[in-house]
Amino acid sequence: MDKKTESGNYSIDPQEFMNYVAHETNKVLEMFSASGGDDIFRQFTQSWTELATRSLEDPTVWIKAITDYQQAQFSLWRNLLNGNTSDTPVAQPEKGDRRFQGEEWSKNPIYDYIKQSYLLTSRMLVDMASNAKLAPSEQTKLEFYTKQYVDALSPTNFAFTNPEVMQQAMETKGQSLVDGLRNLLADIEKGRISMTDETAFELGKNLATTEGSVVYQNEMFQLIQYKPEGEQVYERPTLIVPPSINKFFILDLQPHNSYVRYCVEQGQNVFLVSWVNPTADQRDLSWDDYVRDGVLRAIEVTKEISGSEKLNAVAWCVGGTLLATALGLLANRKDTSVGSATFLTTLTDFKDPGDLCVFIDEYQVKQLESKVNSQGVLNGRELATSFNMLRSNDLIWSYVVNNYLKGQTPPPFDILYWNSDSTNLPANMYTFYINKMYLENKLSEPNGLEVCGEPIDLGKIKIPCYFLSTLEDHIAPWKGTFKATETFGTDIEFVLGASGHVAGVINPASKNRRNYWIKGEQGKGPDHWLETAERQEGSWWPNWAEWVRRRAGKKIDAPKEYGNATYKPIEAAPGSYVRRRID
Repeated sequence: MDKKTESGNYSIDPQEFMNYVAHETNKVLEMFSASGGDDIFRQFTQSWTELATRSLEDPTVWIKAITDYQQAQFSLWRNLLNGNTSDTPVAQPEKGDRRFQGEEWSKNPIYDYIKQSYLLTSRMLVDMASNAKLAPSEQTKLEFYTKQYVDALSPTNFAFTNPEVMQQAMETKGQSLVDGLRNLLADIEKGRISMTDETAFELGKNLATTEGSVVYQNEMFQLIQYKPEGEQVYERPTLIVPPSINKFFILDLQPHNSYVRYCVEQGQNVFLVSWVNPTADQRDLSWDDYVRDGVLRAIEVTKEISGSEKLNAVAWCVGGTLLATALGLLANRKDTSVGSATFLTTLTDFKDPGDLCVFIDEYQVKQLESKVNSQGVLNGRELATSFNMLRSNDLIWSYVVNNYLKGQTPPPFDILYWNSDSTNLPANMYTFYINKMYLENKLSEPNGLEVCGEPIDLGKIKIPCYFLSTLEDHIAPWKGTFKATETFGTDIEFVLGASGHVAGVINPASKNRRNYWIKGEQGKGPDHWLETAERQEGSWWPNWAEWVRRRAGKKIDAPKEYGNATYKPIEAAPGSYVRRRID
């Protein structure tokens, strides 16, 4: 398709190019359909069908929206004919919308018209959806899928209506389009959109480099013990339980932003659970298994290696939900192995699941359950696509434009590399989690959930707990995580950080960016807590380090070797489980 000219530059035959685009577009649609695209279109159609049915009862919503739209379009056409589309715009991008930042979107009257016409149309659809007055769950889905639809149809996403793409194609004599198609082919082969230069990272080389050793493993996890930095450590070890829904190295990225390394630097004797990336053969692994043979087994081995009767536990997201379940079991057994627990952006009450609610209703869950049970796992790539849809302009369409239309290679970014390294969930574990937590919200109900044959009551948890939530979290909304202050049977140190689910947690003390809130008044709801809280500048890490230090015991000689006589070193950190990628 691409040929070198005598000057050495590349040129493209227009007809051959269009045929190629059509062929590859079909392949993209097939990939999109296989990864859940059909469900997206079905949900959108279903939601708008419901809106149309309701509007027959009261058509004023449609009439007003269309009338306003027609008037605005008339004004836009008048401005275009008068040559002043940019002087008196009838529609402008919302604050934070970075799609139309190029100068040509304002300077060129044709592109300015395309931009404003799109914004008018999308605003009409969004307004109609927001005024539909459906049942709350259906209303939320309608608004979400309408937003997905209008974002997908943005003129920025198509080569011939994006002036930046056309300008770059002319400047490179078509080479940018050739490079874009090559990027597209490579991503089709991988089955996902590239968000970073994945060749720039390698586990154990420039990611997950904190020195340590795997000292125990079973079919579910490897336990990593990290090498102490000084001659002494606190006598009570720290056990970190990452989410099983992602890989642990988000907590051990590069030396400057590694939470694991920070813990080691604080004099903690650090152990970490590295969950297996399950295959279909492990479909029967259950929530009980993750608690009993995962969290509780890690606690037991950590105690035996460290020689301590107690440890301090830290868990994130789903790892926190697993830890809370395990603490409920330990409370039943009057087992005091865990002296304190830290929960990072963790839901234990799922009444308000945030933006994820658009994917969670009985129909959608049953449909996905059927698929998961037939495959044996919830495919990690499909899960990642769902999360990316929550911020589609930033996490999907911007990469479509830059990678495929402009032919650019995304720059290296460690967090996005981690985001691309997805993990599966076993069918048994997933169906329990989605039903018992999200649909039925049983964990927050005293004795509402039975795990390992025992009822779980979070009110029996009496140990000191530290809850870190983040203000802009769309996966574990902070007002939802705050409910732990009402259901746990202990005083909770609740801390609210700035930013979102990942960036709010990975906020290294060395950079001391952003801010956080502490010491709000509890017992009167999350809004009152925030109104009465004290704002602190910088990272929350030092605040937590001081909190856990007071519960870490005295200083003792640091271990000279990994493991002990029973649990000997198996392989160097980060271990082999974390390296298993989805084919």
